[in-house]
Amino acid sequence: MKTSDFYYDLPQELIAQHPSQKRDESRLLHLRGDGSYEDLHFKDILDLIRPEDVLVINNTKVLPARIFGHRPDKDEKIEVLLVKELEPDFWQCMVRPGRKMKLGTTIEFSSDLSGTVEEITDDGLRLIRFNYEGVFIEILEKLGEMPLPPYIHEKLEDQDRYQTVYAKYEGSAAAPTAGLHFTEELLQKIKDKGTDVAEITLHVGLGTFRPVQTDTIEEHHMHSEYYRIDEVAAEKINRAKARGGRVIAVGTTSIRTLESAMNALGEIRPDARETNIFIYPGYEFQIVDAIVTNFHLPESTLIMLVSAFSGRETILKAYEHAVEEKYRFFSFGDAMFIESRNA
Repeated sequence: MKTSDFYYDLPQELIAQHPSQKRDESRLLHLRGDGSYEDLHFKDILDLIRPEDVLVINNTKVLPARIFGHRPDKDEKIEVLLVKELEPDFWQCMVRPGRKMKLGTTIEFSSDLSGTVEEITDDGLRLIRFNYEGVFIEILEKLGEMPLPPYIHEKLEDQDRYQTVYAKYEGSAAAPTAGLHFTEELLQKIKDKGTDVAEITLHVGLGTFRPVQTDTIEEHHMHSEYYRIDEVAAEKINRAKARGGRVIAVGTTSIRTLESAMNALGEIRPDARETNIFIYPGYEFQIVDAIVTNFHLPESTLIMLVSAFSGRETILKAYEHAVEEKYRFFSFGDAMFIESRNA
């Protein structure tokens, strides 16, 4: 299947540059299993979720992972994006400008933090060993910036708006953006309705920043990401299935976690591992029945994933409607509630 099969035209003005004034006041396109749709607001999701369902959310927390430094005695600005911790204080990083960052190069970020390039990977990433005094996370919170996607050009005034309200465990290089629409009040109303909310963790990594550059999607390689499902989450998910409820995955990261666990174990139970699962049309979903997701970039692995769930033509038709109705797209944009074709 060609990568170009997942292209659509998007006017630049529809790329959201800032979050909606209130999280749950963004718009919601409800895409039914038969391919029909209706225009709602995100708070209306309460009417789409049933008491017997389980809502699966990703509680990863975004690191302020973009830091700036310079080589000793150099007047310059080097940008380093921490992507994935490979071992304590040893990180996979994207660096700009990369040509200056040769093996053995030291970067100074502050009096408390420096790093040395110990390896250069085949795809140009730098593996950097960090040296610091104090607590690494606290230093990042003082020096770092949120790693907003390159299509967002406006400054984010409130850093917490690039975190979900349920973010707990640091480790992501980007937000699981479908979850940005939930407020604590809306989650409580969902629980009051009788619906279980299960928390899993997947730390969003390099794949978020890398476009598909191959002509055919089968040639694309996904980078691995770490996920964890604990006993409480597994119990809630299995209980929903047993009572005839739906597993509603919030975001593509939750989908990849659940489907990876099913592929590895044949069931949902406590699990922690790396996954590089790539879901595209032809994939048979094993556990996910409905999806809460944002609108994704053309030709991205994410639009391929939702196309596997609903069908490419159905998704592209829904996206065409969203463009016509001037929905807001991408990380700070509006959302979709997508029901399974088998529902």
